[in-house]
Amino acid sequence: MSVGINRYKADLRELCFVLFEQFGFSEYAGKGCYEGWDEATAKAILEETYRIAREVLGPLNSVGDREGCKVVDGRVKTPKGFADAWKQLFEAGVKQIAVRKEFGGQGGPYSLYALIEELTSGANTAFNMYPGLAWGAAEVIAEFGTEAQKKLFCQRMFTGQWGGTMCLTEPNAGSDVGSAVTKAVKQADGRYKLSGTKIFISGGDHDLAENIVHLVLARAEGAPAGTKGLSLFIVPRVRVDASGKLGELNDVQVASLEHKMGINGSATCVMNFGESGECYGELVGAAENQGLPQMFRMMNGARIAVGIQGLAVTSSAYLNALEYAKDRKQGAPFKQWKDPSVPRVAILEHPDVRRMLLELKAHVEGIRALVVKLAVHRDHYHVLAGRDDDQAAYHQGQVDLLTPLVKAYASEEAWRLCGQAIQIFGGAGFLKDWPVEQYARDSKIFSIYEGTTHIQSMDLVGRKLGQSGGANFTAFIGDINGFVEANKSHPVLGKDVERLSGAAEAFMQVAMGLMGWAQGGKVELVPLNGNRVLTMMSQLSVAWLLLDAGVKAEAALSKLPAGHADRAFYEGKRYSAQWFARNVLPNVEHLAKLAMIEDASPVEISDAAFAS
Repeated sequence: MSVGINRYKADLRELCFVLFEQFGFSEYAGKGCYEGWDEATAKAILEETYRIAREVLGPLNSVGDREGCKVVDGRVKTPKGFADAWKQLFEAGVKQIAVRKEFGGQGGPYSLYALIEELTSGANTAFNMYPGLAWGAAEVIAEFGTEAQKKLFCQRMFTGQWGGTMCLTEPNAGSDVGSAVTKAVKQADGRYKLSGTKIFISGGDHDLAENIVHLVLARAEGAPAGTKGLSLFIVPRVRVDASGKLGELNDVQVASLEHKMGINGSATCVMNFGESGECYGELVGAAENQGLPQMFRMMNGARIAVGIQGLAVTSSAYLNALEYAKDRKQGAPFKQWKDPSVPRVAILEHPDVRRMLLELKAHVEGIRALVVKLAVHRDHYHVLAGRDDDQAAYHQGQVDLLTPLVKAYASEEAWRLCGQAIQIFGGAGFLKDWPVEQYARDSKIFSIYEGTTHIQSMDLVGRKLGQSGGANFTAFIGDINGFVEANKSHPVLGKDVERLSGAAEAFMQVAMGLMGWAQGGKVELVPLNGNRVLTMMSQLSVAWLLLDAGVKAEAALSKLPAGHADRAFYEGKRYSAQWFARNVLPNVEHLAKLAMIEDASPVEISDAAFAS
């Protein structure tokens, strides 16, 4: 294996707090479909995953960035060490934690798996995309495939024997998937012959697994135009028989690799299907024209995974910056900055460095809480489904509502905050000697793929806020108001909780404004304010969850004796909550005022007026 230096860092104490103390892992672990799971098991798995992250994946992160991928004799060759890492990862079983037992998994809680994904993504984002894509494709087949398809593909994909991809984007369509022109012609034997080109296909080819199963969005012959005429097809790179035996190649070609800003260890491919007229696939399930809802099953999972990627690299960037700030000596103490005789101090002692570090800390902890909050809703749904359908529907509704927030806010903040980590390093951060410049480059794609930030915002304002007649959003606001009512008199955080109440009220006014614009002839104001609304709701959510963590930490702190090792940890949760509530949360009310101005100048300005 090619040897590199592990730069990845994580704080397992923080991960355990979120999972066990803040969101009550024991409330659903050990029950229903999660029978047999407990905190001790989950903690042991997190510790083992972190070991793999540090010892196996982390050292390959810079190796993959430097080497990138290559096409050799028509096949993608991944960076040195990736194939061995793939083998070790699946042998350890961490990727199968949340996979259903019928497909070779352990059937564990998704909230635990979300933190496993943070550890593996943070250690090596580019590498972790390969097994992540296989997982997502297998989930689609598990959800929509025939029994024969599930038996043939799912376990092999979930356990790393076969890889997987999603093939959606086309050269002239981009995010406008309804314009896709890849064709599928039904054959006498029930298979389909496919032809077309897909671009930006992550993991489109690699040398990590013996086969790669592509899920290809295409239009069957005679299907209607637009998104309603799209179907989803299972297209293996190597043809397989009903027993899983590999046969001949399936006319799936790598046309080229994209040359990217970051995630260079991940092969992003231009893929040609049916270049020689011999590419065959089978319909996912039994019905044509169901491709988009089937693909969105994978897309929604992928969007959550991208949010976790953003969290993961930002967390490591923060912890690396913190370590550097403790070691790097520069300048005098700020109260004695004019005295040249005073010994130089660690930059951690400078107020602005501390401000930047606390901003990083608060955002990382808050976004992690948002990710785990979503995952816990998903776990509760699985425990309650079929037992208490009303509560199950509530939890699924919150998963739907929070998905665009997790994807968009975590990805946008990753790019900004990784840049801030570079700032803490100063000139050293701009050098490849340190990991933060790679984190920044890798993170920029997060706000673009799997649906850009604006696509997420339009999903939120156009679908999710009004979903189920507005019941999901009403429940979300009700949860915040319930927290405010219970904690507005908190002796330490009460005033900050009151700020949350004001922000929630301001956000509700904008939500009502969206409805008025849509119905009152000002529909252009909806997309013009879409990103703003998403940011407001994300900041509102993160503030709420940080304050919730702060309240729980204060309760735990009150029970600890002086000098206890956990006192500093719990005090840190208080400061994260206070800083965010005082420095970020007021932005919600500010953005609400901006929205209510109803500025339409971006659509009113003529094309010619942009530049002569």
